[in-house]
Amino acid sequence: MMFRRTLTSLPSWVVRIILIGRRQRMGGRVMDPKAQVMAEYIQLVRRPGVFPAPAESRQQLTGLIQAFEVPAPSLARKENFTIPGPAGEIPVRLYASNSAQSGVLPVLVYFHGGGWVQGDLDTHDTLCAKLSFGAGCMVVAVDYRLAPEHQFPAAVDDCMAAYHWICQNAAELNGDPRRIAIAGDSAGGNLAAVVSQQAMPSGMPLPIAQLLIYPALDFSFETESFEEMPDAFVIPRERMEWFRGHYLRNSADISDPKASPLRAQDLSGQPATMIVTGGFDPLRSEGKAYADRLRDAGVSVQYREFEGQIHLFVCVTRVISQGDICIDEMTKFLKEQFVST
Repeated sequence: MMFRRTLTSLPSWVVRIILIGRRQRMGGRVMDPKAQVMAEYIQLVRRPGVFPAPAESRQQLTGLIQAFEVPAPSLARKENFTIPGPAGEIPVRLYASNSAQSGVLPVLVYFHGGGWVQGDLDTHDTLCAKLSFGAGCMVVAVDYRLAPEHQFPAAVDDCMAAYHWICQNAAELNGDPRRIAIAGDSAGGNLAAVVSQQAMPSGMPLPIAQLLIYPALDFSFETESFEEMPDAFVIPRERMEWFRGHYLRNSADISDPKASPLRAQDLSGQPATMIVTGGFDPLRSEGKAYADRLRDAGVSVQYREFEGQIHLFVCVTRVISQGDICIDEMTKFLKEQFVST
């Protein structure tokens, strides 16, 4: 374990030398050397076909992020509080890149990843702080209910309620209610896409933009990238099936657009969208398919594939520096949307 952690701290050019003759390649893509080391470390600490209890899996994700993510940047405001939800109070964390005296800020509502089973405000603390700092906005991160204790559609209901509350109360937080965007990674990208689709039919304002970071968008797992990578690093098919089994109530939920937003019939009228994927992430194909469908529906879309990257790469930037390059691109997109509104 100590060797692997030491290896992750080495410069990329040294890692390339160490990996000579065994670099991961697929379809013309070559895995980023630091991503490969990170992925091999994750495989080293897991046993194929063996899954911990949900509580233990949450501790594992927390430990992984603590070990391989940098500390969050300092911000003028960082506050924890709760907001009303459909089944009780929902914990949220507010980040603001300047003081309240500096004027109202655009708002980004953020839903964390973790397979609907893992993740919380702390696992994505650094990422949310970086988004706030880089985009010059307020971020409100939402700690929705997790499965299997709370199965679908509990997470959707919490995220819808949180988005609605923030739209109604943004001004009291010193946020601009006319400039509210949504974002999320992995399972959180799924939830962000669902909230965006359901906002107007539910009588809520449409977000001005959505940022979907390697989103999970179709629970069938019948895509080209899943076929290419059944044993993918970080989220192999068996792990995705484990997440699905905990989150969904039954097989009928797979076709529900609130679970699989890629299956929504009409995507017209969706806000400007940025979708980020990794070339070695089995969720790549559904992210690309969603971008194509949005574009075909007349939506402004930026699609960005980081060809050498794995799932989770924006949350382990102590190891994978390309995660920060991605964050810079994402905050540029957000700033452009906030300014144009």
